[in-house]
Amino acid sequence: MHARTGATSAAALALVLALSGCQTQSGKAAGPGPAKETDPAESAPGAHPVHGAEPSPLAEKPTEIPGLGPKTRQRMGLKSRQALVVRAEGVDANQGTAVLYERDSAGAWRPASDTWPTRNGVRGWTEHHRQGDLRTPIGVYGLTDAGGLLKDPGTKLPYDQGPGFTPPNRTNVEGEPLTGAFDYVVAVNYNRVAGHTPLSWTRPLGDARGGGIWLHVEHGAGTQGCVGLPRERMKELLRRLDPAAEPVVVMGPVAALAA
Repeated sequence: MHARTGATSAAALALVLALSGCQTQSGKAAGPGPAKETDPAESAPGAHPVHGAEPSPLAEKPTEIPGLGPKTRQRMGLKSRQALVVRAEGVDANQGTAVLYERDSAGAWRPASDTWPTRNGVRGWTEHHRQGDLRTPIGVYGLTDAGGLLKDPGTKLPYDQGPGFTPPNRTNVEGEPLTGAFDYVVAVNYNRVAGHTPLSWTRPLGDARGGGIWLHVEHGAGTQGCVGLPRERMKELLRRLDPAAEPVVVMGPVAALAA
């Protein structure tokens, strides 16, 4: 477990919270040949494979995550062994579900959690996120840095605790309270530089493309662009994520992820 010191100056924090995303307002095998007569000795058990026997599991392809198409899997790469898959039914949906998957030594993906309810951008999803569009960026993004207003719940990710995670506004865009929303967060590596606190103002694509996209505690409604999870699920996620597994979040509408 690593720790960071949230020692950013008050003025710098105010700038970060005023300009960032959630921080703002928040072949089938050939068959047997023709039958032929054989010597009885050749019919001894184990002398030949049994026709019609099931193929060895070792010959099967590793299990893939259901619902992910070839483009999405390619974006995930070959190194990642943890993936939080967040899905919604349509591009304008602001509610969905998430499941954490882990890949075993044989390359098979297996669910490592129950299905969790999620909230995302109040206006849904987008493949070209812009600052203030109230939509969550579709794609595959690394999860490398965490933090929150409350102390580290036991994550292996670098964790920055401090008052900078106090919501800048008391209510979100739909009027629901933001109290506790940033108690626990994981930065989504959209338009940011990995290896920095989630509060860091790093925007490689420029400010107009937004940023500050986090996984955080849900607050009962759609978000500014982040993904909200129930409080206990956020704590569970933080404890499960392992930087050695190069975790990613795979998120978007069902149809987009199936591509």
